[in-house]
Formats: sequence, structure tokens, C-alpha cells
Amino acid sequence: MDVRRLELLLALSRLGSMRAVAETLGVTTSTVSQQIAALAHEVGVPLLEPDGRRVRLTPAGRRLAGHAVDIVAAVEAARADLDPAADPTGTVRVAAFHTAIRDTLLPVVHRLAAAHPAVRLEIQEQEPPEALDLLERGQVDLAVSYDYNLAPANLDPVLQVARLWHATWGLGVPSRSRRTSGTSAEVLAAFAESDWIVNSRHAGDEQVVRTIASLAGFEPRVTHRADSLPLVREMILAGLGVALLPTGNPKTPGISVRRLRDPEPRLRAYAVTRRGRGDWAPLALVLGLLEQQRRAPDAVSWT
Repeated sequence: MDVRRLELLLALSRLGSMRAVAETLGVTTSTVSQQIAALAHEVGVPLLEPDGRRVRLTPAGRRLAGHAVDIVAAVEAARADLDPAADPTGTVRVAAFHTAIRDTLLPVVHRLAAAHPAVRLEIQEQEPPEALDLLERGQVDLAVSYDYNLAPANLDPVLQVARLWHATWGLGVPSRSRRTSGTSAEVLAAFAESDWIVNSRHAGDEQVVRTIASLAGFEPRVTHRADSLPLVREMILAGLGVALLPTGNPKTPGISVRRLRDPEPRLRAYAVTRRGRGDWAPLALVLGLLEQQRRAPDAVSWT
């Protein structure tokens, strides 16, 4: 199979139309059509099918595009190996949760724009289950995910993990609530009769709540689910329940974040790639910038 044709197929899978591929790559729409038709002849199966006035990839076309992610990356890595002085170039597709986009990826975007304009990030907001699924299916190159020390993720061995930062979490309650102290179990026990708010798209914080609650001898009444921390805070202020919140965030009037210790819940953020893909020059550059950011003296640790 011709690598250039695979590149065009991969671009079509990402951009959605031959016109967009032609405009992005600086070729004619006719060239895109002819080259993908030639690729279909090479592999012996149809790669495109009509979709109204446009075309879309067939199931075989989507599978081949998935293979093309690794093939094109391997070719680019080989080219970089033969020309190590060449500047990285390309688009790194990233799926990450909201906080990581704001505090981890946007600074990288600014550094790339200043020092490596030929490398750009294509970012989509996703909670860890969706981000890791996209990574495993080859639809993104990098996932920024998280788990909790009390609810560790069970990642596939084909994935490679680099830690980024951690955040200590406490129990967010209305400020008018009576004061409590002691271990995590003792603090949660004081709110055993409360409704609980947990994440709607990631089970980690609910697992943490249930683990600590079991130490306190009660079953938490999970009533509400939301994946936005600002919304969770609004729900606490509205009297709908209590929830885990990071302790390092700016204080919210009307909410008190009670310290939890013995055990102390910690959210752990990390960058995840498919094993063997980290040598692809644009991705290696982004991973290097993330590592530099983690080691910086003023790096945010969220403790």
C-alpha cells in the first residue's frame, strides 16, 4: 500500500470530506478521490460509500484508517530517525478532562505556538473512560486521564503512562454544617444521612466515597450525578447533598471543604499513550513539554 494514499485516507477519516482534505493538504479534490480509489484497488475492498451528496468511509475503510494511524506514525518516526535535525511537524490529537485542558494542555499550546508552530494540538474534552477508549481505538494520540489512590485504574498493558500531577480531595459540605474532625471515616460518618453527589461519567470518586463510607459502617445514598465541578458546587449550595471536592481550589462562599486523612483521597493525573507511539516526533515533543511543566518549580500540584 502506498503510504501517501494511506495519509489521504487518514485525513479523510479525521476531516470528513474530500474538499476539506484537499484544502488542508494543498491538493485538488480530484487527486484525493483518485488516490483513495487507487488505494481501494490495492487492498481489494471498497473504502468509500455514498452519503447523500458526499461520501463516507465503509467499515473496511474505517478499519484501514485505524491501521493507518500506526503506519503513518511509524513512517514519520523513521523519517525523523534518518533526519534527527528536522523539526517535528504534525497534529497531535488529545482527549483530556476539563481541568487538565485548562491547567496542563493550554500552557503547552502556547509553548508550541511560540517555539514549534509546525506542531499543533487537536483537543477534545472527555472524561477518562471515553478518552482511554478513543486512545485504544487509535482515534487520539494522547489521553490525559486520572484515577484516585483509593480507586486505582486498571489500564491495558499496551498503554504507557507518565504521571503529571496530583490533587488532594476533601469533603465539600455547606458551610453551615456542624464541624467535624478525625479520620476520613469519622468525617464521612457525620454525613451518613446526607444525599451524595458523584461524577456522572467516571466511577472513581463514587468508589472512593463508598470505600471510606464502608470503613465508617454506612452505605452512602447517592442521589445526584454531575461531571462539572462548578455544577457540583452549585448543587451543594442548593442543599442537594455533599460531595468530594479538591482542597486546592479557590474557596467558594457557602461551601466548606473538610479535610480527609487516614486515608487521604488523592486524584492522580497522568498522560497515556499507546506503547511504542511515544517516539513519533510531534508526540514525543508534547510529552517532553508536559514533563518539563511537571518538573517546573512553579508547577501546580493541587495539594
